[in-house]
Amino acid sequence: MLGPWTVGGLANHVWSVAGDSERDDISNSFVQPFVAYTWPSAWTVSLQSESTYNWKSEEWAVPFNAAVAKLVWFGKLPVSLQAGMGYWAESSTNGPEGVRFRLQANIVLPKRILFK
Repeated sequence: MLGPWTVGGLANHVWSVAGDSERDDISNSFVQPFVAYTWPSAWTVSLQSESTYNWKSEEWAVPFNAAVAKLVWFGKLPVSLQAGMGYWAESSTNGPEGVRFRLQANIVLPKRILFK
């Protein structure tokens, strides 16, 4: 976090190492870079991607997402309400295409609640 900016990323790779030999092996990478800006009024605008690459089929799935969020309070409980949309720049065979929409509500548990 850099002042009002939050910048980061998440990445992982999942692959088969054991199990049912009748089942197809998997080898998938996931990369999620993100950037967000939060105003003192608790409004946030964010941009991110949730890209995956299937090493077996050699196919990408690359959505780009933009969202706006607002932190609100329900009594003493903080909740982040978010609305966003995304576009699939690249999609795997039989995967999603075009535009997608997202509505989201997250309960935000402050440090003082989690670590008494």
